[in-house]
Amino acid sequence: MQDVTEGGCHCGALRYRLAGDLTDIAHCHCSICRRVSGGLVVTWLTLPRSGFRWLAGEPNCYVAPSSCSRYFCGHCGAHVALVTTHSSETVDVTVATLDHPERVRANRHIWVGSRLPWLHLDEDLPSEAEENQ
Repeated sequence: MQDVTEGGCHCGALRYRLAGDLTDIAHCHCSICRRVSGGLVVTWLTLPRSGFRWLAGEPNCYVAPSSCSRYFCGHCGAHVALVTTHSSETVDVTVATLDHPERVRANRHIWVGSRLPWLHLDEDLPSEAEENQ
């Protein structure tokens, strides 16, 4: 999907804009995403960093020992984005913080080795033991 898309945190303190193809979208099952989000799975879209821009607010940053810098709202706590040293030219954005998350759909599962065994979500999608892209 080629588009300009916007999103932000729950309280509105952070706003961002995405430009480019929103085609690399994955349900992440890693235990780290579960812990930092409080959710069972986090759905991420990945795009070049040049396609991401903060419009409002300054995010807080948690530099995790797992090689990720995670950006979140210091007011409401919403986890918005991350950059990993494994792929520093891209940014991952939480699909849940898009203004219209219904317009994108995941096309794979990642880190399925950490998947909760009782969670069944989009079972027809390809699965990767870790993340291969």
